[in-house]
Amino acid sequence: MPVDVTSQALSQMRAAAAAAHPREACGILLGEGDRITHARATRNIHTAPQTHFEIDPQALIDAHRAARSGGPQIIGYFHSHPAGLAAPSATDRACAAGDGRIWAIIAGDDVRLWRDSPDGFAALSYTPSDP
Repeated sequence: MPVDVTSQALSQMRAAAAAAHPREACGILLGEGDRITHARATRNIHTAPQTHFEIDPQALIDAHRAARSGGPQIIGYFHSHPAGLAAPSATDRACAAGDGRIWAIIAGDDVRLWRDSPDGFAALSYTPSDP
């Protein structure tokens, strides 16, 4: 079953990737179930942001607090590959938690979704939708 991603969330991911270029953009995917309604850009605090990403921990704490207060749930994360493909890199695989969350990876205008499972990343299909 494809993941439902709003056109707004896709636009937010692409805009974050373009704004961060040539560094990696990163952020949090928000919604319910397998429906991504928003992509919230966060600071990339990694010491080598041209080739790596690390989501600002305060942004994650804030998103978890908002979800506990009835806001959208954290569905997963996104980041860009400014000089690569929209697929998990060796670094992505090494850093993945295997927690079942969705990862969106952006390369140019290409946005691809992946499920971070204990067995590695699995490609997901998605359907763009209106909010």
